[in-house]
Amino acid sequence: MKSKPIYVEIPINSDMEKLWNATQKPELHEQWDLRFTSITYLPKEENEPQHFVYKTNIGFGLHIAGWGKSIGTFHARDESRTSSLDFGTDQATSIIREGKGYWKYAPEQNSIRFLTQYDYETNFGIVGRYFDFLIFRPLIGWATALSFDVLKRWLEKGESPSSQYKQFFSHWIVTFLFSFIWLYQGLVPKLITMHPDEIMMTSSLLSFTTIPASIIVTSIGLLEVVFGLTWLHKNKRKLLGLQLIFFPLLTCSAILADPTTLSHPFNPLTFNMSLFILSLVGFFISKDIPSAKNCKRAR
Repeated sequence: MKSKPIYVEIPINSDMEKLWNATQKPELHEQWDLRFTSITYLPKEENEPQHFVYKTNIGFGLHIAGWGKSIGTFHARDESRTSSLDFGTDQATSIIREGKGYWKYAPEQNSIRFLTQYDYETNFGIVGRYFDFLIFRPLIGWATALSFDVLKRWLEKGESPSSQYKQFFSHWIVTFLFSFIWLYQGLVPKLITMHPDEIMMTSSLLSFTTIPASIIVTSIGLLEVVFGLTWLHKNKRKLLGLQLIFFPLLTCSAILADPTTLSHPFNPLTFNMSLFILSLVGFFISKDIPSAKNCKRAR
């Protein structure tokens, strides 16, 4: 099992010096690169590589700390630039042990082709290699690509990295929340328990007997499960737009089926109104968010 090096490339319409500073100055680099929480240059000795230390917070008060050194930069005659580095960590809990990589800045007609390629050795033997191959390497490759798109939008549009990440993660919190809601509503009250209230409201609204109402409830449950899974794959903005239509219709249907539910706690009116407002907020924040898909991931 041999893993391929991680490769990410994106065109950036920027001045070379501006891009160079944003990627080479630690106080700027750590703002847009999702892989690092902090980067600190160590005092540089003459004719020696630039050494630095980095830290990455991984949540729950835990972090990975490591070291790096810029082993060389090259400015070619065609005005392209290359920056190479070694990196690693002595922390036993890190999946990465040591690696090498480079950044390349290649001017083109209307942009700079900014790319990176890097690879590393892993800890934990064969278990670490499998974990890296299946989970960690795809994840850190995705984080690199997302960071490159954030950098591009920062330099081209002036959108700060912090605001971009707030928008990005807010969008995905809303996405996973709605996926969970639809899956839960389809599976638990309709398919698994076949709750009497579901059958009663369907019978009342459509004037059906119990058996046909049960079949309809099952069908609706299956549709809700499919819709919940769709949230993980399809265009989220379109799904949010559909919900702006669905929730008012569902609210009216529930009230018509059983008006007494309006007196219940967490009744259809207040519950669906909350989901409608959340859909509206999600619809606005889901426009033009950064994405790893905007990067080229192979040569």
